[in-house]
Amino acid sequence: MLDSQLRGLIVSCQAPADSPLHDAEVIAAMAQASVLRGAVAVRIDSPDHIRAVRDRLPETPIIGLWKQILPDSEVYITPQFHHARAVAEAGADIIALDATLRPRPQGERFADIAQRVREELGKSVMADIDSIDAAFVAANAGVDLIGTTLYGYTPETQHLTPPGFELLGEMRKRLDGFLVCEGGIASPEMAREAIELGADAVVVGTAITGIDILVDRYRTSVDAVQRSDSIH
Repeated sequence: MLDSQLRGLIVSCQAPADSPLHDAEVIAAMAQASVLRGAVAVRIDSPDHIRAVRDRLPETPIIGLWKQILPDSEVYITPQFHHARAVAEAGADIIALDATLRPRPQGERFADIAQRVREELGKSVMADIDSIDAAFVAANAGVDLIGTTLYGYTPETQHLTPPGFELLGEMRKRLDGFLVCEGGIASPEMAREAIELGADAVVVGTAITGIDILVDRYRTSVDAVQRSDSIH
């Protein structure tokens, strides 16, 4: 499935929890619109949203995850096996797991969760990494996809700005397997650059579906000019 279906553009259809767009049917409509315009797959957060997308798109590959903020760990993308099970039961084909080297809740190991996802749930695993070291650990765990998703979003990489093109290039030189560039892709030109650097697929989220963030950015720019004019 990875070679035949997932090469190309994957659209992440998510919305902030306090947004009117954070509604299962709205997310499903975003996903359907994306696929109708040529997206090869979608990336969806939470069982409820995954289930709604699956109802609309019975044949489209879904990368599923479940963001959970837990008190004993910084890991939040599908942090535990029972979260992965819920995502799988909702209809996801691929389970995205935080694969950084940070301690997981209750001392669980990434490799153990990835193995259980593949063997017990029969699903593929996407490792969301932030560094080349994490990529090696994920590759050794036998994951199906490795993505640069968390580059720039962990304490170890917070001084770096996505997209992780340098990390992607290093991964392509030193690792075999299906590589995904995700995070910070803000234009079609950047997406093309990711493919030219060796990505098999590119995930784009905010630049396509992030209405809340995009409106904030435009409004801020417009308001700044208007405030300046009023002062003068």
